[in-house]
Amino acid sequence: MTAISFLGATDTVTGSRYLVETPHARVLIDCGLFQGYRKLRERNWRSPPLAVRSLDAVVLTHAHIDHSGYLPRLCNEGYRGPVHCTRGTADLLEVLLPDAGFLQEEDARRANRYGYSRHAHAEPLYTREDAERSLHQVQRHGFYQWVDVAPGVRVRFTRAGHILGSACVALETEGQVLVFTGDVGRPNDPIMKAPDPLPHGEYLVTESTYGNRLHPDKALEDALADAIGQTAKRGGTVVVPAFAVGRAQHLLHLVAQLKSAERIPDLPVFLDSPMAIEASQIFCRNTEDHGLTEVQCHSMCHVASYARTPEQSKAIDASLEPKVVISASGMATGGRVLHHLRRFLPDEQNTILFVGYQATGTRGRTLLEGTEALKLHGEYVRVRARIVQLPGLSAHADYSELLSWMAASNASPRRVFVTHGEPAASDALRRRLRERFDWDAIVPEDGARYSLPGQERASTQHAESP
Repeated sequence: MTAISFLGATDTVTGSRYLVETPHARVLIDCGLFQGYRKLRERNWRSPPLAVRSLDAVVLTHAHIDHSGYLPRLCNEGYRGPVHCTRGTADLLEVLLPDAGFLQEEDARRANRYGYSRHAHAEPLYTREDAERSLHQVQRHGFYQWVDVAPGVRVRFTRAGHILGSACVALETEGQVLVFTGDVGRPNDPIMKAPDPLPHGEYLVTESTYGNRLHPDKALEDALADAIGQTAKRGGTVVVPAFAVGRAQHLLHLVAQLKSAERIPDLPVFLDSPMAIEASQIFCRNTEDHGLTEVQCHSMCHVASYARTPEQSKAIDASLEPKVVISASGMATGGRVLHHLRRFLPDEQNTILFVGYQATGTRGRTLLEGTEALKLHGEYVRVRARIVQLPGLSAHADYSELLSWMAASNASPRRVFVTHGEPAASDALRRRLRERFDWDAIVPEDGARYSLPGQERASTQHAESP
């Protein structure tokens, strides 16, 4: 009998990992890193709650670190099998994973230099070299084709519209289909193509990031123009912590449009993230996923000056002129944006602009909740800058968009597992799925294992101990 275990993304939006077991194979869907609170991050250091060497395959829905970032560690623990994903995801992994390893090495070096680690000698979870080695196990696939990934198991990728290469995964085994939504994009995203219809399956694992929220109706261009224009009038700088993949490109596209229409001052714009720079170039090469024209891609990639080196990044902070600085990471958990926050947070004329979801326990969430001081590199920095969020820039569908997407497919799963959301969001989506579709929807606990019986035994589904 097929079973599924939930090893991450329960009561949180990070650490996505789902283990599917059949009588003949074991397949891990997503291999994400935990982010946010220390208690969550510490889970990355635990021994994997599965026999790594017994895995037959890993399948990734997309390249974001909360879905792929544990892969180098898994390989260090002994996984030697294939990693299946779309071509767009594979291209992005070549940028994201080595960068994640480099950042962890940098964090460890800084902790040792300034003595703010709890350990005598801080070590990275994995290194850039580890990440590059894990990329040799990646296998690229197109959308819509069935791929045999393990004995008696095949998968099919359909477009999810979240970022380049993002996919819903239909996994077929023992005559039944399990569908994993991954992260679902919005139906009218200005840069991404809309998600394909939800695949049909007996069982559905869905994200619920915005399971209890709706995106605002106000046009994104208006809100962004207001934030930049008001900051420029104060003589300040707008710092945007942006996810290097997806949100950075979305933001550059909007800024290019606003500048072209003369709706914002002709301020200098800096993209200070080597990873975002490479991701933007990958974006323009992967035309099958996005909806921009060649001219729009050119404008997006040329509206900003690129800061590739540490020296160029430091020069941005030394400048006193009004400007827009787009830098990673999107939740301010690491990367170059921390230096910009240290420089611009103490001045009330500046604006820190968040354009994506901020998980609990991250610096981004802490700033949005109104903290008066933020801990950066072991020291607290006063918060006087204006903190603004543009939730409509999110790459996640809200609950209304998710429900409409599901309704359009006429799917009728026997059971729905609601994951990848904070507790209130997951429970809200669970209730809405029951009320609107009369689906058997549940929110699994961390580590729970569920058997997935066939039609003749559907009434005996139950949760088992891990």
